[in-house]
Amino acid sequence: MTPSTELQRPIIKTELPGPNARAIVEADAKYVTPSYPRPDYKLVAEKAYGVWVEDPDGNVFLDCNAGVAVCSTGHCHPDIVKAISDQAAKLIHLCGTDYYYKHMPELGRKLDEIVPIDGPTKSHFANSGAEAIETALKLAMYHTKRQKFISFFGSFHGRTLGALSLTSSKKAQRLGFARQALDVVHVPYPNCYQCPFNLGKCGDGSCCMGTISWIEDRLFNTTTPPEEVAGIVLEVVQGEGGYVPAPTEVVKAIRQICDKHGIMLIVDEVQSGMGRTGKMFALDHHEGVKADIVCMAKGIGSGMPIGVCTAKADIMDWHKGAHASTFGGNPVAIASALKTIELLEGGLVANSAEVGAHLKAGLEKLKEKFECIGDVRGMGLMLGVEFVTDKASRKPDAALRDRIEMACFERGLIILGCGTSTIRWSPPLILTKENADVALEIFEAAIAASL
Repeated sequence: MTPSTELQRPIIKTELPGPNARAIVEADAKYVTPSYPRPDYKLVAEKAYGVWVEDPDGNVFLDCNAGVAVCSTGHCHPDIVKAISDQAAKLIHLCGTDYYYKHMPELGRKLDEIVPIDGPTKSHFANSGAEAIETALKLAMYHTKRQKFISFFGSFHGRTLGALSLTSSKKAQRLGFARQALDVVHVPYPNCYQCPFNLGKCGDGSCCMGTISWIEDRLFNTTTPPEEVAGIVLEVVQGEGGYVPAPTEVVKAIRQICDKHGIMLIVDEVQSGMGRTGKMFALDHHEGVKADIVCMAKGIGSGMPIGVCTAKADIMDWHKGAHASTFGGNPVAIASALKTIELLEGGLVANSAEVGAHLKAGLEKLKEKFECIGDVRGMGLMLGVEFVTDKASRKPDAALRDRIEMACFERGLIILGCGTSTIRWSPPLILTKENADVALEIFEAAIAASL
């Protein structure tokens, strides 16, 4: 199930980046768009295997980011490589929007078994998370004959113009692009650590439910009549917004709002899906709650470009030619996705839960030790560590987070920031407890060196 390697710790042989890596960074600056939101550290990948990434100078890093939650089965898992190679030798492309091949119905059938949607489903295949979201938006508008959407502050759903109308995690994502392409209103996300309503948790530990009141008592009575809303687009765990899980009571209440007003509940599982949280989907943590439409990408293909929008069959009722994609549902990408799901069900989802709990316990110990760690949150191997100036004020400390990120890189650990001052942990789901212990040791040293 897990690629084996004798390597136990990172190996740093040169200054970072080394001479070969620097040459690539310099060429990149000359020929590649400057719009990519790369971190301050310069990681140049030459090859990767399991949980390890090697640069062109022979430095080897422990990867606790997995290409931003994409390489769910680890880098170059032999079963994935074989599935890709075998399929590429038979059929690489034919355009499934014009012709037929077995791969799309096979993956559609499998998703019908596992997605958190009640009743029969149908799937549309795309090439990315943003494309899956664009599909969901068009589908919700087509099905409901409505045009408005509700999204959340801190959300990230993509950078294409429709998805960008939903996205609100950073100013840089919207700067320079004028008005929204779609009619979207944003509401506060239920972040119990940094409560947007300054209420915090209730006495019994439950959410203050300010988000629900905002939607029902404010939006629906002022700017956004519910009968004009096509969909509410929800990340059950916000990704770019800081790895913030939504409380179950809020998720249930949003489902109830959708049911009451005929609104589509569109759940974005692009980053949180495919075993990342210790269950196949993050929504599976909220018993009894099902979506109308689910968007997937990232971890479903183990690195191959694939996005999927799965919806109730009676919602995906649009006419021939309403939406399609030349490359969506590519046979090689689907072969990788089918093998990925097989590996996830074969033990990697369970490993995510078990090793994730071990990693989270270690991070909680660091929280007790360091005044600068305000919050440790998440499930499975989707964990966030928020850095603050002090625990009393909970004031985000982005500068410290960035120093720690760099210090980890210098010690051979790959992590990545998100939100205002959070470090995300999204390693490959093959991570072992021993790998986690090494990562925790490096993380602790990086924090101590950055204070």
